[in-house]
Amino acid sequence: MQDRQSLRIGCVKYLNARPLIQGWPTEVVLDHPSALCAQLSREELDVALVSSFEFLRNPIYRIVDGVSISSDGPVYSVVVAHVGEISAVEQIELDSAAETSGNLLRCLLGELNLRPRFVATSTVSPTKETARLLIGDQAIRFRQKHANEFQFWDLGEQWKKLVRLPFVYALWLVRPEVIDPKSIADRLRTLRDNNLAQIDDLIAREREFDRGFCDRYYREHVRFSFGEREEEGLRAFHHLCQKHGLLPKRDIAFGVV
Repeated sequence: MQDRQSLRIGCVKYLNARPLIQGWPTEVVLDHPSALCAQLSREELDVALVSSFEFLRNPIYRIVDGVSISSDGPVYSVVVAHVGEISAVEQIELDSAAETSGNLLRCLLGELNLRPRFVATSTVSPTKETARLLIGDQAIRFRQKHANEFQFWDLGEQWKKLVRLPFVYALWLVRPEVIDPKSIADRLRTLRDNNLAQIDDLIAREREFDRGFCDRYYREHVRFSFGEREEEGLRAFHHLCQKHGLLPKRDIAFGVV
């Protein structure tokens, strides 16, 4: 089941994931975070780059060591678009695809003692009373189109202010029954390293977003490592999710390969 040809692998279909999947030699399922989490949970995928919250919620998986999508400050592509003060927002629209980011937002607001209502995303633009959580490429496109119309509350920036640690948005997770997960993890680490070593070429092939933006985004906003500080940040997120009733109170082991 886990040979090179039959490994079922999934990846989020955002700009921030390109350096982690570009050049993978076999078919990849590209989808939104929540859809990939569901497929991995249902054993329809063997390995997937999915929301870090999926691991905290269901810690049966092994984590590919050294690799993540994370930030250590403003991330740009995980934001709340709002008008006026964030403390005055009464309602926030959430994208159902935003597994980790939606819960990160709940934690951040909870720590500020803010309690807006959360509702499903509509087609109406954000207003003074209603804001909207945007993630991934949708967030980038919205910010570039509406830069002068809204303020953008960057969740990566707010997390760094609160916790002083990186925030981990996505991890490569491997299902427990997968044979020889270390060889798969090694291939994924090598792929990441090769793509980052040739990041200018990867940027040059980008068709939707301009080169200057991609250069800033990859070099200044998103990170692709998962080391001690990222693990510490993930543990801090786990603690806050428990504190705010988003996860049950339990210890979990971070099994890496």
